Order: sequence, then structure tokens, then C-alpha cells
Amino acid sequence: IRRGITVLTKADLVDPETLDVVRLEVEEFVRGSFLEGAPILPVSSIRGEGLDELKQALVSVAAEVATKDSSAPVRLPIDRVFTMKGFGTVVTGTLISGTIRKEQELEAAPGDQRLLRVRGIQVHGAAAEEAVAGQRTALNVAGTKAEELARGMVLTHPGWFRSSRVIDAEVTLLPSSKPMKDRARVHFHAQTAETIATVRLLGEAQNAMMKPGTQRMIRLKLDEPVLLLSGDRFILRQFSPVVTIGGGVVLDTAPMRKVPIAVQLNLLKAISTATPEQTLSARISRRGAQGLRSADALAETGWHPSRLLQVGKSLVASKAVLLVSDYYIASAAFAQLRADAIAAVTAFHDTNPLVAGMGKEALRDRLDSPPELFAGMLDSLLKDKKLEISGEQVRVPGRGVAMTDEEAKAKRVIEEAFSSAGLKVPALKEVLGSLKVDRARAQKIVTLLLRDRVLVKISEDLVFHRAALDCLRQTVAEYKSKSPNIDVARFKDLTGVSRKYAIPLLEYLDRERITRRVGDERVIL
Repeated sequence: IRRGITVLTKADLVDPETLDVVRLEVEEFVRGSFLEGAPILPVSSIRGEGLDELKQALVSVAAEVATKDSSAPVRLPIDRVFTMKGFGTVVTGTLISGTIRKEQELEAAPGDQRLLRVRGIQVHGAAAEEAVAGQRTALNVAGTKAEELARGMVLTHPGWFRSSRVIDAEVTLLPSSKPMKDRARVHFHAQTAETIATVRLLGEAQNAMMKPGTQRMIRLKLDEPVLLLSGDRFILRQFSPVVTIGGGVVLDTAPMRKVPIAVQLNLLKAISTATPEQTLSARISRRGAQGLRSADALAETGWHPSRLLQVGKSLVASKAVLLVSDYYIASAAFAQLRADAIAAVTAFHDTNPLVAGMGKEALRDRLDSPPELFAGMLDSLLKDKKLEISGEQVRVPGRGVAMTDEEAKAKRVIEEAFSSAGLKVPALKEVLGSLKVDRARAQKIVTLLLRDRVLVKISEDLVFHRAALDCLRQTVAEYKSKSPNIDVARFKDLTGVSRKYAIPLLEYLDRERITRRVGDERVIL
């Protein structure tokens, strides 16, 4: 509370000298508070004395109060819920921001994100088409039952904000309070919500204490989730006995666990004093390579989407921040992400010379980057020709499979073994066993041949050369002129293979849609 008026009531019961003494006592009592220097007005409801002066003072002080923002996001903290016969569920509260109109859809948080429809509005007891920030409001809502809503919930835009159990804040202890220990349990009051919270003193060692009359940054771990935004005020009360010990302002409702406390403290100081651009920049920077999604930025700042867009454009124009897909990321973090991607792929080539490139998903996992942001980063590297991509594999330009003479010879031996065998191929393990390279490298060479479609694996045990299968396709197609159908026996006669090969080859032709099985025969397509 920043402004007020002191009123001395029942002024008709004392003489003027006593009234002057009381005035002096009150001046002394309020010294050092927000009421210091404010009007002190004696009034009498019996005689009507001083009432006109009080009304004028009220108008004067009210004119100094900043108007609540009716264009801001809607937030209506619920203080009462009841059922009215003929209407259904009714909620009441003071609309702290935004504008609510009839038929508008809202959601109650924290909750199950169920949509509520505003059927009717009353402002100060009178029916209205809309309620604006600052007004005492009653809403008749459809889509929920009274028992599903409660005091402490907040009605707001669907999906815009998120409730939190952990908040970072700047708090001030009253001079009259006791020292507050780290991990102390307190009563937490914000708007109409009340819950128990555990206090963590940021930046302090264990067993630290906060002295009465001081101000500092703290982290509050709430027993129940509460919908709060940066800038919201709250009150702390002692756990027992329940007396007010201090209060503060919410700075961050989404503190990151892995961010060092020193970095978080710098962010909190920036939020408490900085411009909107500096605040958003600080929130983006702490995310590093993760970036800050627009929806998360909206939830963290509590801004209207239009304001977020405006501030975001300003940062992008300054080149301090990039907008990649739907993510804001600091330019320095994006440059580092690109460098890390190149380094990861280069290291993969060095340790896997027989593999043409690194899998895209493996690279994304290594960088721990959101899919949309990763895709944007990869596109930028492709455009700059820092990386290349083939199918699902990423490689450095000029890098690929690098074989020793021994490995190249083994590759030729493997390919020749299957090429010369036609459809009567040897067992893969026999071919690999005849090579001079170790089994692990031999397996990688086979994987390379399979990826390049030089070899084709048609079952767990059978691998064929591509040329042999192409020849088989041609043979079956020519057979169609003799008969539209073929069975296992005729297939064996046609190809000269045993049943061991015939069944897997026919199943392969089915998968390739060269044939279609009908009963015991295949229709040649």
C-alpha cells in the first residue's frame, strides 16, 4: 500500500485542544510509514463535520493511483464460489488485470485446464456486458461445478500461464519480526491464495539467518501450486504463532534447477531493476542452447502476446537475440550451438571412420536441443556449407567413410563373395570369418554395404547382392508371360534354388510388391 489518508473519527466527542493532541500523536505514530505526510482529517458523522474535506481528499489521492491495465492478460483471483438457483456456479473476485466479456472462455488455475464459459457478469452488484481491471466482479460460469473451484484459484486466458510450486522473490522482513532461518516454514499469502512455504535464502551457506528489517533474495517452495506472475506482491506470516513477519515481490516463477545460484541472483537483480528488453534478454540468456519458447516467455513474464512480440522484435533487431522457429536464443548461445554441432560431427568421423555420418537424432541428443531449434540450427549450417546431410546422416563436407587398405580389401572380398554367388549365397558369418580384419570392423563394412544398397538383407540369415535381386525381378517379370501365377515348386525350378532360399526370396518379392500371395501361390503383379 503506497497511499492513504488518516481519519480521526468521532471528533465531536472531544474539545479542539484534545483533537490537536491526538493529531500530534498520530503524526508521530505514522512517521516512517507510507502515511507520513498524508492528510490527517477529523470528522464527525453526527455533525457532518469534515466529511466534505474527506471526500475531496479521497478524490485527490485516487487521482494519484495508476490505472489498472484493462488491456493486460485477464486475471481474476477467486475469493468466493457458490451456486445460485437458476444460474448455477458463480465466482466473485476483484479483477486485477484485463477485461472479461460475456461468452468469453477462461480457465481456472491451478486446475485441470478445463474451459469455463462466462454466461453472465455483474460489477458491483449490477449486470454488465464486461468487467475491466480494478472492478469488483461476479461471474456466472458454465462448464464446471462449484465444488471444482475454490478460493485461491485464478481465472485467466486458457493456456497462457502456468502455476508454480517454486518462486524466486525479493522479500523484506519487518523490524518487529524474529530472524528468519534458512528452510523456515512460513504461511504464504498472495492475492486470495494461501499455502505453506519453505524458505531458502539464496546465496547463503547452511544455517544462515535473515535479520529483521533487512531485504534479500529468497526462494520459496510452496506446498500447493499457485498462479503468480513476476511483479506480484505477497505477505509472509510466521508458522506459529501466525503473525505477519514481512512481504515481498515475485521475480521469477520458473527458476531453472541447473542454473548456478550466482547466475540466478544476477537474473533476479536484472528483473527487479531492468528494462523489459533487458529482462527478456536475461531470461533468454540463462536458457543457453535450450532457448526460450515463445509460450514459455509468455508464461514467465506475464506479458500480453503483443508486448512480448514487440520486445522480442526489439531484441532481434539489436542482434543480441535470434528468433529460430518459435524459440528465442541468445546470439552467442546460437553460435556456440553451431560450433558444438560441428565439433560433435567431426569427433564422430574421427572415431567412426567406417560410418558415412552421424545420425541426426544422435546429434540432437548430444546437443540436448529442442527439435525445432535444432532443425533451425542445422539448416543454418547446411546453408553455410559447414555440414552436409544425406538421408538421416549428418557429415562434415569432404568427410565420409575412410578405409585402410586392409578394410578396403575386406570390402571387395565381401562384395565379390555375394556377387559371384548369385541367389545361392553363403552364410554371412562364414564370409566374415574368412576376412583378415576383426569382426567388429567387418560388421561395420557390411553395414556400410547394406546402407549403400550394394547388399540387401532379406531375412535374419540371408544377404544378397543387389545385382542378383535385380536379375531375379527380371526373371519373374518374364515368367509372367508364361503364367500369371507361380508357386514354390515352380519358383525353385525357375531360379534353381532350394526351399531354404525360395521361401525368403518369395516373401521378399511380396514385400517389394513384385508378387502377392494368394493361398499357396503368388500372383505376379
